[in-house]
Amino acid sequence: MVQIPKTPAAPSPAPRSVPTSADVARLAGVSRATVSYVLNNTSAVRISEPTRRRVHEAAKELGYVPHAAARSLRAGHSRMVLMPAPTVPVGVLYSQFISELQWALGRLDYTVVQHGSVGLHGDEAARAWAELRPVAVLVPGAGLGPEGVAVLKRSGARAVLTLGPEKVEGAHALLLDHEAVGHQAGVHLYGRGRRRIGVVVPEEPGLEAFSRPRLEGVRRALLGTDATTTELPLAYSEESAARIALRWRDLGLDAVFTYNDEYAMLLMRALQDEDIRIPDETAVIGADDLMIGRLLRPRLSTVRIQLPSGRDLAELVDNAVRDPGGTPGTHELLGASVVHRESS
Repeated sequence: MVQIPKTPAAPSPAPRSVPTSADVARLAGVSRATVSYVLNNTSAVRISEPTRRRVHEAAKELGYVPHAAARSLRAGHSRMVLMPAPTVPVGVLYSQFISELQWALGRLDYTVVQHGSVGLHGDEAARAWAELRPVAVLVPGAGLGPEGVAVLKRSGARAVLTLGPEKVEGAHALLLDHEAVGHQAGVHLYGRGRRRIGVVVPEEPGLEAFSRPRLEGVRRALLGTDATTTELPLAYSEESAARIALRWRDLGLDAVFTYNDEYAMLLMRALQDEDIRIPDETAVIGADDLMIGRLLRPRLSTVRIQLPSGRDLAELVDNAVRDPGGTPGTHELLGASVVHRESS
């Protein structure tokens, strides 16, 4: 048997050493302290613009990035703002708002991390968030209680902010008044002469925190009048909308508030398929003032929601981090006004 000699394997290249701030300092011709001041955006020390450029160019050439953990040790806290991923479907407006907020926090040198705590809720989820040692936590929706806030603060979170309809003890409250959205829709429809008003309530789990207050807002607007409200459970599917449209004339409704513009688009299409004329037979109003509403025919009336800018909210987060001993505040974030178009 002939033995065929094996070709020796090529030696593996030596692992490249990780560039350090000292390497950046040597290449840029500055001290390590200057590198730290520049790359950590330290405002207390004045650094000339040419020096800043040299440091950034050297860091880019070497592939150097600051060590987040080391920076956290020096500062005594991290720069991570944790935002638990929403556990319910969120609309386009909310997604745009969150994207703008993340960008604005990044400009303030915070690292925004979205955490998917699947299967965890309330205070149990708070313990999972605390393991990451964020400097701030911005919790959308309901579910966090005072115990969860305390867990987060004991783990080093300087600020806990909740974004929802109710205040939580120990946390800064960013209140969203969804009842005002429904109230505006109800007032508008009644003022247009409508008296038998349907209100879409999405069947998707988790949206109750938004849909129930909007329903109550319509009811409050019509309280003491000769108008009636009819609750319309609707899943976000063509089949569900078609089933409602089939019995629309039996329901005897002359108007509908569709929770938001996306559900309006769904229901309007189904109503038009049943030859129900909008707005002659049924007036329709949505909420959020999305571009899609302006493209529908007839153009969709809507409740425009005034959310704060991401920049303003990022500054609020930053102020809460800088003053962790301050009294948690309450901030009204949501205003609502009707945009009247052809559908109503």
